[in-house]
Amino acid sequence: MPELEDAVAEIECPTSFSGLPQPREWKAKVVVWSDLSVDDVDRLNESLSVDHVKQVLADIFHLDSWQEDPRQAIVMDLYYYTLQFAQDNNFNREKTSTFFSIIKNIHSACVETPFGNLEHTFRYFKDLILCHSVNRPPFSIELFNAEEIQKISEYTINTYFRHFKMYKYAFTPVVRLDLAITYQGVPVSPRPSVGDELTTEGTEVSPEDEQTAEHKPKEEESGARKELRAMIQTYLAEEIKKVKATVEQQLKATEDSVNRKLEDDNQARSGRRDSLKKKK
Repeated sequence: MPELEDAVAEIECPTSFSGLPQPREWKAKVVVWSDLSVDDVDRLNESLSVDHVKQVLADIFHLDSWQEDPRQAIVMDLYYYTLQFAQDNNFNREKTSTFFSIIKNIHSACVETPFGNLEHTFRYFKDLILCHSVNRPPFSIELFNAEEIQKISEYTINTYFRHFKMYKYAFTPVVRLDLAITYQGVPVSPRPSVGDELTTEGTEVSPEDEQTAEHKPKEEESGARKELRAMIQTYLAEEIKKVKATVEQQLKATEDSVNRKLEDDNQARSGRRDSLKKKK
């Protein structure tokens, strides 16, 4: 999605760590007509151009600045291509409204927190699909068949979840960690006072003093300070290697987990299709 990548390049929201929402489990429920009513779907289906569809979406969801605001532009593209997929697969009004709400809800789950919640969001997506594929009222309804579930899953994985980190970066604050290290046995350097700063800033240095300072030999570090510096550099290098290794292991574990879930879902869908063929 080039539009998403271009918009993400313009957004950065630094913030502090405190007060940010943590990842949580979302409870799925039936979402028919929760975001798009019957009249809304009819208005969208009657639109004859892309601009008209986006104008209707802007009116429904108050995206008045989508042409100037990068975030609203990303949301507009997400909503438009969701409707386009529904039309390409000949979804009726109920299915169009439901599929639209599923995509809208998983987007809300994604951008709720700046921390990693890919697994939480993917479980929520699967629960939403289950809520609309099994007839168990009032907890779930049978709206999508097995073929439609497979198409919806493939579309959502290849579009939204493939760009999951980009959506999170565009819509959530950037978390930064300020790390302060204190070494035992090393005196803490005092902070300069306001008077010292004003004195330093207000002092004029003559050209002769500058030349003298340039040619003045630098004081050699003592052996103990050199040894301490080497120990600190060695320790930091080892810690950086450990952090990199840990991050790479976590990323690989997350990727393997998602791949296993996708394989399990594909096998389950294949089993259901085979059972349906045998029944026929």
